[in-house]
Formats: sequence, C-alpha cells, structure tokens
Amino acid sequence: MGSGQDPALLRRLLRAKDRMDAASDEEWPVERLANVSGVSQAHFARAFKQAFGVPPHRYLLTRRLERAKALLRDTELAIIDIAFQTGWNSLGTFGRVFKDVTGESPSELRAREQTGAHALQHVPHCFVSAAHRPNLKTAVSEKRRRESGGMESSTEEEVP
Repeated sequence: MGSGQDPALLRRLLRAKDRMDAASDEEWPVERLANVSGVSQAHFARAFKQAFGVPPHRYLLTRRLERAKALLRDTELAIIDIAFQTGWNSLGTFGRVFKDVTGESPSELRAREQTGAHALQHVPHCFVSAAHRPNLKTAVSEKRRRESGGMESSTEEEVP
C-alpha cells in the first residue's frame, strides 16, 4: 500500500475499497467512491492509484473477473447469469473483456477448468485466488490497441 500517505486518508481509501469488494456487482463511479471516502473525485482517483497501484475502475474490473472465474469454475450457472451477477450490463461486453484479459472466452475457461482434475482442496484459498487473479497492469483498451497495431494515445476504459 502507498507509503508516505496520510494514515487517515488510507483508512478512507480502504473504506471505499472494502465497499467495492463487498458489492463488486454494483456501479462504482469515482464520484460514489469519493463520497464514501470523503475526498474530492480527483484526489480520490490519484490517492487510490498511489495506495493500491491501480486505478479504482481497474481494481473493480479485477474483482468482477475474479468472481466470474470462480462462478464459471464452481457452478453450473448460465454464462449470462454470471455476467449479470458480477456487474456486467451485457453478455457481449462481459465476453469481450473476459477474453481480452484472460485470453479465453468464459465457456473456454469453464470447459478447461471442469475437465482438469484439480487437487486444489489442499492449497490455501488465498494462494488459489492469487494465482487466478487477472493481471490488469495495462488498461484493456491499451492491450487491444497493441494487439491490433494501433498507435493511439492511451486512455482508460470505464468498467461497464
């Protein structure tokens, strides 16, 4: 976590982060998060990234994808139900972003996870979660531009 930041500010940022963790399926625009933290929107966005290493919308995207991967792996819920339960407004957006980040579609991940005989019951849950955490050091839109050969300037993509 961000060294050199005011401990009171860190507590307020953690409050917002905890709210996102508890309800990652909800909409969390910066305005709402800043209100939870009691700071301005611009200050919240800068301080959150400094404290946690990623912008708030990317953190939320990570949480949503982690939850979707767990539901795909551990349930027989329809993929559209998983998309809606994890905060996506459309199956198309969910599938596209999921594949952009993980490299496989939700149905491909489900098939791979369910066909492999995993002996993970003896591995601590925190290690399994960390191993399955998506790597979102680069914005999804930036990753797409690089793969397509585009040279546009970098902009952050909002979470649906």
